[in-house]
Amino acid sequence: MRRLINHALGVVRLMILALLLTVRAAVAQDLPTLLADSIVINPDQSLTAEGAVEVLYMGQRLTARRITYDRTTNRLKIEGPIYMDDGRGSVLLADEGDLSADFRDGVLTSARMVLDDRLQLTARQINRVDGRYVQLSRVTASSCQVCADKPVPLWEIRASRVVHDQLERQLYYDNAQFRFAGLPILWVPRLRMPDPTVQRARGFLLPSFSSSSTLGFGMRLPYFLPFGDSRDLTISPNLTTKGSASVALRYRQAFRNGSIEFNGAWANDEQISGDPSRGYLIGSGTFALRRGYTLGFQLETVSDKAFLLDYDISDEDRLASGVYLTRTKRDLYFDARLFKHESLRSGDSNHTLPTVVGDLSFARRFTPAIIGGQALLTFDLHDRIRTSNVSNDANGDGVTDGRDVARASVGLDWRTSATLQNGMIVGAQAALAADVFAVSQDLNYPGTITRVTPTVAIDLRWPWVRPARTAGGAAQVIEPIMQLVYSPESTDPVPNEDSALVEFDEGNLFSFSRFPGADIRENGLRANLGLTYSLLNPGGWSMRVAGGRVLRSEDLGQFSTGSRLAGTRSDWLMAIQLANADGLSLTNRALFDGRLEFSKNELRMTWARPRYDFSANYVWLVADPAEGRTKATSELDLTTGWNVSDGWRLTGSGRYDFLGNSATKVGAGVEFRNECAAFDLSLSRRFTSSTTVKPTTEFGLTIRLNGFGTRADGTQFRRSCSG
Repeated sequence: MRRLINHALGVVRLMILALLLTVRAAVAQDLPTLLADSIVINPDQSLTAEGAVEVLYMGQRLTARRITYDRTTNRLKIEGPIYMDDGRGSVLLADEGDLSADFRDGVLTSARMVLDDRLQLTARQINRVDGRYVQLSRVTASSCQVCADKPVPLWEIRASRVVHDQLERQLYYDNAQFRFAGLPILWVPRLRMPDPTVQRARGFLLPSFSSSSTLGFGMRLPYFLPFGDSRDLTISPNLTTKGSASVALRYRQAFRNGSIEFNGAWANDEQISGDPSRGYLIGSGTFALRRGYTLGFQLETVSDKAFLLDYDISDEDRLASGVYLTRTKRDLYFDARLFKHESLRSGDSNHTLPTVVGDLSFARRFTPAIIGGQALLTFDLHDRIRTSNVSNDANGDGVTDGRDVARASVGLDWRTSATLQNGMIVGAQAALAADVFAVSQDLNYPGTITRVTPTVAIDLRWPWVRPARTAGGAAQVIEPIMQLVYSPESTDPVPNEDSALVEFDEGNLFSFSRFPGADIRENGLRANLGLTYSLLNPGGWSMRVAGGRVLRSEDLGQFSTGSRLAGTRSDWLMAIQLANADGLSLTNRALFDGRLEFSKNELRMTWARPRYDFSANYVWLVADPAEGRTKATSELDLTTGWNVSDGWRLTGSGRYDFLGNSATKVGAGVEFRNECAAFDLSLSRRFTSSTTVKPTTEFGLTIRLNGFGTRADGTQFRRSCSG
C-alpha cells in the first residue's frame, strides 16, 4: 500500500510539473491562457468554455460566462456579463461580444468603458480596432455615480461617437454636448481631451469665474502646455466687463537637484491714472548642492502698490528679491543671503528705507575640552543700504534718510549646569560679543564704532514633580526659575534698525537680550524671575502655564514704553496653553502691570472636529509711537467651517476692529464635493482703504470635474446606491 501511495504522489508531482512548464511556455511565447469550469471541443473543431471563464493574454484579463473559439476564423464569441481589463487603466464591460483571439479587433454591444476607475463611457456598441483604438457609438460619458433612484448624473457629455487612442491616451468626441443636471448647456462639434490616466496633457483647463466691484465680472480660461516630464507653462487670459484685459503666466521646471516656479501677469485697465499697463512677477527656486548646502532665490516685483490686491493675488505689502545659501547640520549652521526689499505700504518711502540688505551668519556648537559644558561660536556680517543720500535740515544738521550701515559681529557663548542632591539645578552662563559698525551718510554717528559686550549669568531651577496617583490621574510639574544676568552699560551709541520692535514673551523671558537683532544688546544688572506649571492627563488633555517678570537695578532707557520692559520693573507676563483630545487648542499670552491693567493680550483658539472647525485670534496692544503704533490695536479675526452634509461645506471669515467699531474684512463660501465634481463659491468684502487701495467686493466661482481634464480625486466623497 505504501508503494502504491508513493507511486501516486510521484505521478501527481509530474502532472504539476508538466502544468507549470506548459503555463511557463505559454507565457514565454505570449500565448493565451484559458481557465474555465468546463472546456469542450466541438465536432467542428471549435472550442467552448463555460462557467467562470477567464482568459489571460499579454497583461490583459477577460472574464465571461461563456466563450466559443472558432479556429477557422480565429475569433471569439463571448456571452456576458463581460469584464475586460487591458492592464493599463482601461476596463470594458459588455453583454456580448465578438473579438479576435488576440483581443486587437472586435465588437462589444451594450458596453461600458471605465478609465482609471473614474470616467465611465456608456455606449450602444464598442469596436476595438488594431489593438490601439476603441470606438464607441452613441456615448454618454461621466464620472458621477448613477443610481436607480437618481439616474441623471450631475454632469455628463453626450456624443455621437468617441474614439479612445490607447497609445496617445486621448479621447476624441464627435458632436459633443455637455449637460449639467440633465440640461444641455454647451455643444461642440469636435472635442479632444486626455483620458484620466494622463497627468500632463496639453489643452484647456476648466475656467474659473470672478466678480469684483473694481474690475467687474471676468472669466479665466487656463491653457496648459507641457514640455516633457519636467517643464510646463500655463497661460490664463482673463477679460472683465469693466474693460480689464489680463494674461497670467505660470512656468514650472523640475531639475535633478531642485525646481523653479515663476508666476506673473500683465494687465491693461484704468484703475490707476497714467500708464494702463500693469503687472507683477513672482518667482522662486531651490537647489540641493553638495555637502548639504541649499541654494535658493526669490524674485518679487510689481508695477504699482495696488496691483496684487486689485487682482486678488496676494495680501503681501512688502516684497523681497534675492538669493540665499544655507547649510544646517547637528552642530553647524551657515546662512548667507542678499535681498532687495520694496514696501507697498502707502506711508512708506523706498528711498529712505534700507532696501538692500545682506547677511552672513555662521554658528558652531562644541564642547570645550577643559571646562566642559556647551559652547557656541557665532560670526555675523550685516549690511543695509538706502538709495537716498544724506541731506541737511533747516539748521544745517544732517538727517538720517540716507544712512548706510555695515556690522561685523563675533560672539562666544558658554553654559553649564549641575543638579544638587535636593533636586535643584544650578546653571552658569557667560558670553562675549564684539561688534564693529561702519556708518556712512549720517552725521550723528562717527564712521566706525567698536563695541564689546561681556555678559555673565547664573540661574537656579527647582522642578517639583507630582506623578499621577491613580490610573486616570494627571502628572504635574511646578518649576520656579530665577536668573541673575549682568552686562556693563555701553557708552557708545549705535544706530538701531534691526531691534526697533521688541517682543516680550515666555520665549525670551530668560534670554541674555530681548532685542531681536544685534544692533542693540541688553545691558545692566537684571533678575529674570519666572514660574512654570505643567499638567499632563493620560486622557489626552494637557495644560502649561508660564509667568514671570524682569527686575532691574536701574533703568538704562533701552526699551520703549510699549514694549512693557521699560523702567526697573517690567510688566507681568502670563502665558497659558491648553489642549485636549477633542481638537481644542487654546493659547493666551498677556502683559499687565501690578494694577492688572493690560498692555498686551493675545488669544488664539482653534477647535477642529470632523463636522466643523473654528479658529479665533484676538489681539490687544497699547499705542507705542516708538514702534510706529500711534493708536492702540484691538482686533478679532475669525475663521470657521461647517461640513453640513456629505460633500457640502460652509466657510466664513472676518476681521473686526473694536476701536474703529467697524469690520475690516468679511468673507463667506460654499463648497460642494462628490465623486465627480467640486464647486467653490466665495464672496468677500475688504473695507480698508488708502491712497492706493480702494474698498473692494469680490466674488469667485471655481469648478472642477473629476475625470474631465483634472487629476482631482473624489474617492472619499463617492456615494453608494441604496436598495
